[in-house]
Amino acid sequence: MARFLDVHPVDPQPRTIAQAVALLREDGLLAYPTDSGYALGIQLGNRDGLARIKRLRDLDDRHHFTLVCRDFAQLGQLVKLDNAAFRAVKSATPGPYTFILPATSEVPKRLMHPKKRTVGVRIPEHPVVQALLEELGEPLLSSTLLLPGETEPMTDGWTVKEALDHQLDAVLDSGECGQEPTTVVDFSEGYPEVTRVGAGDPERFA
Repeated sequence: MARFLDVHPVDPQPRTIAQAVALLREDGLLAYPTDSGYALGIQLGNRDGLARIKRLRDLDDRHHFTLVCRDFAQLGQLVKLDNAAFRAVKSATPGPYTFILPATSEVPKRLMHPKKRTVGVRIPEHPVVQALLEELGEPLLSSTLLLPGETEPMTDGWTVKEALDHQLDAVLDSGECGQEPTTVVDFSEGYPEVTRVGAGDPERFA
């Protein structure tokens, strides 16, 4: 059964955040709230956790996983940004956007798109995620908690626990969170292409 960790949505308790991070460091699989629905998170080196997310979400190797970053400096170590992409991404973060960009050598190859050598990156605005990332000290490998056949991510911690109790190690709950997934902007061809319209305004990349 998954542990249920209750945390304040605006001022998350350090002890609870530390418990969640300890679980991540023990190769646990965590469901956590973001500004765009719930997500599944693991440490970058957690190979078993990656396989578990793929099974849970029925994903193939071409799926873009997301590296959730604390700030723009951390994001900049993981992806290659030309001047136009730099300005566009910096102005839209933190916020409900995921950016597909060429990965740097800092990113393990198994996390990149097998042909394009790209990876998804994002900087959420949610205080709970920021607290998690601060305590963890590195990006979180993440995937939207969008179950097979569903069109919207899960948004309530207790519902997540009831549905996936035996497939997760813990659920971090801070009440209702954002209901729309992120807007996805692909820069892999050198220009912005909106590939999914979500919570973030796509017009800024038109």
